[in-house]
This record gives sequence, structure tokens and C-alpha cells, in this order.
Amino acid sequence: MIWNQLLTGPDQMRKRVALALSEFFVVSLTPIDGFYPPYKIAAYWDLLTANAFGNFRALLEKITLNPAMGFYLNTAGNLKEDAASGREPDENYAREVMQLFTIGLYQLNTDGTLKTDTLGNPIETYVQDDVSNLARVFTGYDYDYSRTSFTNVSWVNYAIPSTQFVTDPMTFNAANHSNLAATFLGTTIPANTSGSDSLRIALDALFNHPNVGPFFGRQMIQRLVTSNPSPAYVQRVATVFNDDGTGVRGNLRAVWKAILMDAEARAAPDGSAPLAGKLREPMVRLVQWARTVGVSSATGVYEIYDLSASDTALGQSPLRSPSVFNFFRPGYVPPNTAIAAGNKEAPEFQLLNETTAAGYINLLEWFVLYGYSDVVPNYAALLPSAHDVPTVIAWLNLRLCANQLSAGTLATLQTALAAVGVTDSSPNDVKRALLAAACLMILSCPEYLVQK
Repeated sequence: MIWNQLLTGPDQMRKRVALALSEFFVVSLTPIDGFYPPYKIAAYWDLLTANAFGNFRALLEKITLNPAMGFYLNTAGNLKEDAASGREPDENYAREVMQLFTIGLYQLNTDGTLKTDTLGNPIETYVQDDVSNLARVFTGYDYDYSRTSFTNVSWVNYAIPSTQFVTDPMTFNAANHSNLAATFLGTTIPANTSGSDSLRIALDALFNHPNVGPFFGRQMIQRLVTSNPSPAYVQRVATVFNDDGTGVRGNLRAVWKAILMDAEARAAPDGSAPLAGKLREPMVRLVQWARTVGVSSATGVYEIYDLSASDTALGQSPLRSPSVFNFFRPGYVPPNTAIAAGNKEAPEFQLLNETTAAGYINLLEWFVLYGYSDVVPNYAALLPSAHDVPTVIAWLNLRLCANQLSAGTLATLQTALAAVGVTDSSPNDVKRALLAAACLMILSCPEYLVQK
């Protein structure tokens, strides 16, 4: 379903930023079990796409109460403390909602640089007591079965529920909620505060923390534009997050505009900055290629499965991150590289190794020609020009690489494709083979793989 939407949806911008959000507010299908894991993750994707242009605060609350997130980070069924058994509230979501979803580990200036103490050390945003106290807020929630029906099935020993409980927000049970006071990040929620008020106060405190704008903004710049945005770029985006110009904080529509319309995002590549840009994620490469050359599905399903295999596929698949820390860390630096020597970050390089580099090409080799399952490339716009090699190269160079292929790569393409000997009267399958070869070479070359 997600591949279908990414490849064919008319709202490309919404889907692209939803994909970026899925790598910040991470839920992965891989460990989800029980009833209807695909429905859980589909509902989570629907939540991201529906709220991609909304407000960060509203999205944060919906994510907190989402059943897939509830399963993934243990909010579903999280119980209050019990002195008799020694039980304490599960701290998983409380920790990750701070570390990964809002404020990060260290206090930040508005431009994303670290605040430091008098000794020059970074200042932590929270300590263990903050986690333990905040965890009390997220007790008492579980799946909402109020709209769910149950059907007895003869070949199992339990009733099978309908799917509403995986799409509806989790419900609150006051009997399972901690009534202790919760003090965290300078905020105190008094004892015996209602569950709804506790959640509101906690999420408001996180949302209004000064770290959120630069922490979130910088990572979204990394996903959409460049791995190493300047502090000034981060500050401009964080400033819009803090106030969209009308007094509204967290306006995601304004944030996306600030990221993509910034002068640093729109500037032409600078030859004096060879480490600028970002490595394209494998799944983004596949989607861009498919939308560029055109793909079709005989069934209308666009039946693409898990492409996480590193030796024969992309080594990455939407909403299948190996952990809550995403496919890669925002501060990842590939060791023993010019990137490391230049004190730069390159998050997507954490996916790149000898196996994934070969696996990506292995997948492309047949995907660009034959497709995958019921998804077949049609090359409709290019087929009439397939006999004109310079036109084919120019068309793909512009649309896939923003005309950034080097003279050497262009010459290699021209020599290789001209040798095929396609003419205007050649059969369409011969023309498609040439177009597939052109795509395979371009999608494998450095000037494409690194987006500038």
C-alpha cells in the first residue's frame, strides 16, 4: 500500500514529507505482531500523511495515542506503579519521545549548535528522573475495542477481532493510570491530575521546549535537502517553527516551505564545496526513477513487498527501520573517509557498504527492465526518442540528476548506448532495453547517488 502511494499518488509533496516524518517519528512494521500488523502500520502511515501539513503539537499527540506506536514503544497496556510487586511504569516511550521525537539529548541554540557549560561540555536536556516521572503520564492507555466486534473461528481457540482497534486512537483507563505527581524538565504535574490533563501538560511542555525547532528542523533539512545545513539555515527554519509569522508555533506547512524555499536549498551546487549535498536514500531513488520514467500495474495493486534485503534489494523499505533509531543516525560519520576528515555528517552512508552497494545494482538490473511483480516500467515519454541517444541522455540527466552528470559520465553513456544500435524502426522491447540500460548506468553513478 505504501509503495503504491509513493509511486502513483498525485500528492507527491505530502507523501515525500510523510516519508521524512516516518524517519523521525519511527514505528517499524518488523517487530509488530499480534492481530493485523499491516493494518497497524497502514493506519500509522495514514496518520502521517493526513497530518503532514498540520501542526507538530497535534501530530505529536496523535502519534502518542496511535496503536502502532503504542505497541512499538510499549504505551499500549502500560500500567501504573505497584509497590507490592515492585512494578514501575514502562519508560520506553517517555525516553524516546524526548530523545528522538522532540528535544534530543543536548540543549541547543536556535541554530542547532550545542549549548555548553563553563567547561565547554554539552548540557544534557534530561536525566533519568525526568524519564521516570514522565513515564507516569503514559500509563493507563491501551487499544480501544469499543467499535471492535469479535468473531469465533472454529480452527482457533479465541475470538478474532475486527480491525477498528488498530485504526482508532488508544483509549484511557483511569484505574491503570499513575496518580503520583510527575516532575520533569522543570514542569510539575500535580498528584491525582486526570489522564487527559496530564497528557496535555506533558506534551505542551515538550512541544514548547526551545530545542524542538532546531532539533526537528535540522533533521528534516537532512532528509530533504542536505546532510550538513549551515547553522544559519537551521536557525531560519527553527525560527519559522517557533513562529510561522502569524504567532503559530509548529506549523508544518510553513516549516516545509522554509526548508525547501531557503536560499541554501535553492542555490546551485558549488564546486568549491565537494562535500555538500546528501546521499540519496535507496527507497527515494527507486521512487524517483519510477515516477520519472513511468510505471504501471496490470492489477492496479502495485504489489511491491519488503525490499530490506541488502544483497538482492534496496537494503531499505518504508516503515521497516531496524530500530527506533531509524535506518541511520542523523549524526553518522562514515569512518576513514573525506567526509570524516572534513568534520561532516552523512547519515545515509550508514546504509552503504559493499553488500548494499551491490544489492542495489542487483535489484535495478532487472527492475528497470522487467519491473517487480505486477509493477512494470513503461518509459512512455521516452520510447518515441529511444533511437536518439543524445536526447535520451539529456532527458534523464535533467530529470534524474538536475543536469549534473559529469562530462566523463556523459561520454561513457553516449558510447555504451550508441553501441546498441537502436533505430527508429527497432521493436519497442529493444528500445526499452536501451532505456533500461541508460537508467541502470545513471542510477548507479556518483553524480546521481549524491544529491546536490
